[in-house]
Amino acid sequence: MNPPTVLVTGATGTIGSALIPELRARGVTVRAMTRDPRRSVPGAETVVADLKDPESVAAALEGVDAAFLNSPSEEDAAALQIRFADLAHELGARRLVLLSQYAARVDSPVRFLRWHAEVEEHVRRLGIDHTVLRPNLYLQALLGFAATIDQGWFAAPIGGAAVSAIDTRDISASAAEALVGDGHTGRTYTLTGPGAVTHDEIARALSTATGREITFHEATDEQFSEALFGVLPPWQLQGLVEDYAHYARGEAAEVHTGVADLTGRPARDVTDFARDHAVAFGRA
Repeated sequence: MNPPTVLVTGATGTIGSALIPELRARGVTVRAMTRDPRRSVPGAETVVADLKDPESVAAALEGVDAAFLNSPSEEDAAALQIRFADLAHELGARRLVLLSQYAARVDSPVRFLRWHAEVEEHVRRLGIDHTVLRPNLYLQALLGFAATIDQGWFAAPIGGAAVSAIDTRDISASAAEALVGDGHTGRTYTLTGPGAVTHDEIARALSTATGREITFHEATDEQFSEALFGVLPPWQLQGLVEDYAHYARGEAAEVHTGVADLTGRPARDVTDFARDHAVAFGRA
């Protein structure tokens, strides 16, 4: 019997690039989808396709047994993901694993959580074998602060609120099991780290790992927006501010066992992340 073929969208991103070796270790044939024709993904059949081009997506889905759906940040991401799910269903993919977000709900004040909830609802109505993964704040998002962390500090509008942030490597491992394992049909897994941490606690973990003093500074929404103005498009920046307001209200502190339920091992904590990424943060 031939091994199943799994299509990984966002194959060159943080989660997709770690998901491919996880699937390969399970004997799966991986088809890696990228928008860049110059990229070749090691260990996978590379296909060039863009969620905005349904013909290219249909070609990428041809003959696929399962698909992992993780779209790039786009203002119309929900519509693009819904169209992908429809095509996957029409073309005979037997399983779809959808990357959503912690606390996704249709009435959320956070636009990203509303968009993810919309896609979730659509996938449920399709009738395809599906699993939803809802990860919390990515610890790897701290890599975006590397320039200031190298100077000894980072800032965000979150105050002392704790967040059960997750290492993206645990998301990839969880996705691999959801894609090829049994017993996950129709399930929604909330993926978090093993505990909730404040940004001050993150700063201490980074300090220990790098051997340098790193501090966290509270920022206002306005200061945060000014620092990122011109770096992100307005809709994405506004959504990010909404995300951080959600964290600051203490709405993302609950710890779930989704990673252990799927992988059979505990989720990595912030000290694991800091140790493994110390070089990126200017280890002394």
